[in-house]
Amino acid sequence: MVSRFFSFSGGFSAAAIMAMTALVPQAHAGSRDQAFFENASGAWKGPGEIVAGKYKGTKFTCNLTGEPGPDGETGIKLDGTCRVGVFKQPMSATIIRKGDGYKGQFLDGADGKGLDIVSGAVNGDRIVLGINRATLNGAMIARMQDKNAMNITISVRVEDEMVPVIGLALTRDTDAVVVGSIKN
Repeated sequence: MVSRFFSFSGGFSAAAIMAMTALVPQAHAGSRDQAFFENASGAWKGPGEIVAGKYKGTKFTCNLTGEPGPDGETGIKLDGTCRVGVFKQPMSATIIRKGDGYKGQFLDGADGKGLDIVSGAVNGDRIVLGINRATLNGAMIARMQDKNAMNITISVRVEDEMVPVIGLALTRDTDAVVVGSIKN
């Protein structure tokens, strides 16, 4: 089951994206969650590695850009690419608050070549998302180390245990930031 998860497009689509299940008090959840997504917006880049399964040891790099959720919704829309050697894989995800959790998809969702986001919660500087594709269930945790660094771990359920399979360390891509001119 784990090796099926690591097809080139499926494995990297999950790795590219952020992601997150602690309980957040409902009265302040929206504003706290929105602050997390605002902090996670922007351009990111960094290395990752598959740490378990058929493609264990495969190293890759990603370049991602996050924008606020569509139509002002609490969440984020991510686009970008991940690269292994000369091979480049487009990445995309939409994570939107629905009720007291989160829904969305990586790439075109579980009905296509991607994954569905079936649950999630923000807790301070981290988000935990439940991910699903057919019989594969797992979680993606994205933690903001500071305003310019984020770590992402993707784990899958194998029998009764969550096994980390992908790790990604992103830093804010300051080269992608547009800088205005300074007038004297």
